Amino acid sequence: MNGGLLVAGTTSDAGKSVVTAGICRWLVRQGVKVAPFKAQNMSLNSFVTREGAEIGRAQAMQAQACRVEPTALMNPVLLKPGGERSSQVVLLGKPVGEMSARGYHGGRQRELLGTVLDCLAELRATYDAVICEGAGSPAEINLRRTDIVNMGIARGARLPVLVVGDIDRGGVFASFFGTVALLSPEDQELVAGFLVNKFRGDVSLLEPGLDMLHGLTGRRTYGVLPFRHGLGIDEEDGLRVSLRGTVRESSTAPPVGADVLRVAVCAIPLMSNFTDVDALAAEPGVVVRFVDRPEELADADLVVIPGTRGTVRALQWLRERGLADAIVRRAAEQRPVLGVCGGFQLLGEHIEDDVESRLGHVAGLGVLPVRVRFAREKTLTRPVGEALGERVEGYEIHHGVADVTGGEPFLTDGRGHPLDGCRVGQTWGTHWHGSLESDGFRRAFLREVAAAAGRRFVPAADTSFAALREEQLDRLGDLIEQHADTDALRRLIESGAPQGLPFIPPGAPA
Repeated sequence: MNGGLLVAGTTSDAGKSVVTAGICRWLVRQGVKVAPFKAQNMSLNSFVTREGAEIGRAQAMQAQACRVEPTALMNPVLLKPGGERSSQVVLLGKPVGEMSARGYHGGRQRELLGTVLDCLAELRATYDAVICEGAGSPAEINLRRTDIVNMGIARGARLPVLVVGDIDRGGVFASFFGTVALLSPEDQELVAGFLVNKFRGDVSLLEPGLDMLHGLTGRRTYGVLPFRHGLGIDEEDGLRVSLRGTVRESSTAPPVGADVLRVAVCAIPLMSNFTDVDALAAEPGVVVRFVDRPEELADADLVVIPGTRGTVRALQWLRERGLADAIVRRAAEQRPVLGVCGGFQLLGEHIEDDVESRLGHVAGLGVLPVRVRFAREKTLTRPVGEALGERVEGYEIHHGVADVTGGEPFLTDGRGHPLDGCRVGQTWGTHWHGSLESDGFRRAFLREVAAAAGRRFVPAADTSFAALREEQLDRLGDLIEQHADTDALRRLIESGAPQGLPFIPPGAPA
């Protein structure tokens, strides 16, 4: 095989990421050397590659579906929103500045088309197949002129396009037809057909509509994927614990101990890498929920303050909501609190921020002896250390530099030398994302939380977060293998869009 495919969608959240990962896992099980690609991603959930590049977590998970190491080539442009109208632009894994939406779409985006096409070409020269993911909808006619992630990349690389529609939302036939009908003749030539996602019921009842759609558009449907709970991989955005649904579905064993452990995650503004708590939700007997009111912390055994793209803004939000006072009281009462990255920074004494918020000196919550200064250079690393006698792996993505002036180090190098973070009593803070995915450390940490909370909770001895992820990706591959026309899909990837596809009027507006 030597080909490629662009998985587009009728809408955001139609299932592009899931379908892309599923196709990747199906192909790699067929012995195909495959890689994922997304030219431009907008997400606050990101990951650090081994070479120290920041990419979207969805592409890192898709790389895992391909059983390859993720690289910056797989997501050359990452936009990290910092507000309603501006984002940090990360190019080939490194931040290059803040830019307004108007400034980016007004010219900067189009300038990047050559860069993303070069990255895609390099991947295609290395792998048998590259499965690309689009963004939003290819029929966003207001953005087509500068598009580099949907039809722009498809036209530039001559990729066939498969359009995914979420039938659970309703209106999927109109969405399929309208998506094609709003594209130019040149773009329509590459749209090979459709894939229905999240169907419930008897497929035979859907088939007359698929036949009519084929008659109207001249394009076939490559499969109908059934609705399955908990199939999401690491999300681009939204508020979802991506593995929790699957874990709750697949795990029938009751909690090991007599009690459950309740975890409350503060849903702070511009929350980033909230996927950190997936590993907690993977434990039998751990109940994870997102909260935004102080009374919701009352019965929590552990409060988690996750990462954020706006530490000072999150701190202000916590104070406005009354959550800040509740967290300070918890810390004084020796009730467990964990801050990760931005959540760690706001637990400190003060923050000097001339980078993110540009508000200068801001008082923190003062529960950890830490002073934070925001540096212009972003820290992007994949560290390894030890905590609570267990090996810990993680990744760092932050501008804040922490000066720890007391307490105990949270993570060490195994010889007692501090690496990161701080602990005072039952309040912990760390810059390391992903640390709870280290099974031994997670169990040790939960045992400490349970003891402090007075809960008879016991972590399961055999929960493997990595194995659960693999199980998840195999389920996605099974969906494609069992419910898509894989022979036709393989021909599409190898040979491109069929010749002579009809034009559907009116086409793109002049």
